[in-house]
Amino acid sequence: MIAPIKTLLVDDQALFREAVHTLLALDNGVEIVAEAANGEEAMRLIMEHQPHVVLMDLRMPLMCGVEATRRIRAMHPEIRVLVLTTFDQEDDVFDALRAGASGYVLKNTPSAQLVEAIKIVAAGQIYLQPSVATQVVAEFNRLSQSSSLTTEERFLASLLSQREVEILRHLVRGMSNKEIASALSITEGTVKNHMTRILDKLQVPDRTGAALKARDLGLG
Repeated sequence: MIAPIKTLLVDDQALFREAVHTLLALDNGVEIVAEAANGEEAMRLIMEHQPHVVLMDLRMPLMCGVEATRRIRAMHPEIRVLVLTTFDQEDDVFDALRAGASGYVLKNTPSAQLVEAIKIVAAGQIYLQPSVATQVVAEFNRLSQSSSLTTEERFLASLLSQREVEILRHLVRGMSNKEIASALSITEGTVKNHMTRILDKLQVPDRTGAALKARDLGLG
C-alpha cells in the first residue's frame, strides 16, 4: 500500500481549514498532518511533521504565503508548495511561482481537482489552474518575441526571479559562490540558498548544469 502524501495546510481562516481538512480526509492518498494559521507557524510545524506538500494561502498575517514559500524552498527544497488562494492576479501568480511554488490553484477548485493537484506536485511536477496557466503562457510568449527559446525554456525563464537571473549571469562567468556574494553584496549563505532554488527550477543536478542551461536561456 502506498503511503499517503503528508500535507501541511496553511490558511488564516479556521473555518476554511476545517472544510479543506474534512474534504481531503475522504481521499486515502492525502493526509493532513498539521494546520497553520500563518507562515511563521508553518515554518515551525514543518520541522515537526516533515510534510511532502504544503497547501499555502497567500495573504496572511505575520508572514505571507510568498515569503513562507521562499523560506520553505530555501530550507527544505524537497518539500513542494501548492498555493491555494482566492486571488489569481498576475502579481500574485508570478510572485508565488518565482518564490518556488510548484502549483497554483484557487479556493473554488473542486475537491477532486485539488487532490489531483496535490498528487501532481508531490510527484515533482507543476500544476496550474487553467486561468493561471493562461497568464504563464502569455508571459513566456512575451519572452519569445525576441528569442528562439523553446516552450519549456520560456516557461523556466518566466519562473526565475531577478536575483536568480543575476546569480546565473555571474555563474556563467565562472564565479564561485563567494565571488558572487561579494559582487552582489549578499552573504555566501544567501547565494547558496538561491542556488538551491535555481537548480530546482531549472531541473538540473549541479552548478555546471545550471550554467549550461543559463546559456541556453540567453543569460550568458
